[in-house]
Amino acid sequence: MDLKEIMAVNLRRKRHDLKMTQEVLADRAGLSARYVGAIERGDVSASVTVLGQIAEALGADPGDLLKRAGRGSKS
Repeated sequence: MDLKEIMAVNLRRKRHDLKMTQEVLADRAGLSARYVGAIERGDVSASVTVLGQIAEALGADPGDLLKRAGRGSKS
C-alpha cells in the first residue's frame, strides 16, 4: 500500500469516527467535496499543504494520516 492509499484509509476512518460528512470536512478545510472524495478514494495525491488543511479540519496530527496501520508497524 502506498502513502496515497494509506492516507485515503486513515482519512476516511478518522472522518467516520468524527461522524463528519465529506461536505463538512471540505468546508472546514477550504476544499471541494469532490476533491476530498477523490483523496479518500485514492484517485489523487494530496499535497503537503492539503494534508495540513485536512488534518487541521479533523483536529488530527498530519503524520497520523500517513501512518501505516497493523502489527506494530511504526513506518
